[in-house]
Amino acid sequence: MKTCNVDTKSGTTDKLEGTAKIASGTIKQGTGKVFSDTKLRDAGASEKCEGHVQKAVGEIKKAAGQ
Repeated sequence: MKTCNVDTKSGTTDKLEGTAKIASGTIKQGTGKVFSDTKLRDAGASEKCEGHVQKAVGEIKKAAGQ
């Protein structure tokens, strides 16, 4: 029997978590630039991107009334 993973987070939760990921990614990206650590810089950029996507999902959920 297959199970389906359903995202039960509210739009507000997704927006808050997305904002936190953007902030964390910005810090990682900046730290990577300061110390010339391309791996950390790239990880920060990736985390920021993920945060923007999650925040957008939260906004869509709020608009849809979830």
